[in-house]
Amino acid sequence: MLSVNIICIGTLKEKYLKDAVKEYATRLAPFCRFGISELPEYKLPQKPSPAQIEKAIEDEGKRILEKISKNSYVIPMCIEGKTLSSEALSTKIDSVALEGKSTVDFIIGGSFGLSDEVKKKGDFRLSMSPMTFPHQLARVMLCEQIYRSFQISTGGKYHK
Repeated sequence: MLSVNIICIGTLKEKYLKDAVKEYATRLAPFCRFGISELPEYKLPQKPSPAQIEKAIEDEGKRILEKISKNSYVIPMCIEGKTLSSEALSTKIDSVALEGKSTVDFIIGGSFGLSDEVKKKGDFRLSMSPMTFPHQLARVMLCEQIYRSFQISTGGKYHK
């Protein structure tokens, strides 16, 4: 069974977002081993300098890299990534197992983005949209799209 992980910076604060992620995790159980690794945000002052932001991105990047599975297909979520339809994401996830990988690691960085090292580690850079979303909402949206992907690949009724 494929393992699908979301490695992300920060924790969900609002109950309704936690409940949504929990619901999708429950729905994903028949399809994959699903997990979320929440890593702490780097503490920055109210108005950080560019150097402080860069240090935060690098620190968060090092911690993300430590969490990536050894034989995983890594998908950093970043604005410069490629946008995919739900059907194309489903095909992408299905193809991972055919490539001999047992794990897909989706990466969501902090509010200032991902380090270059994390992006370079990626096998495929994915963008949800050219629009900007709150990181917490993006996590829920990604969970929903992962669930939808499995529904598409198994011919489920969820995706119409």
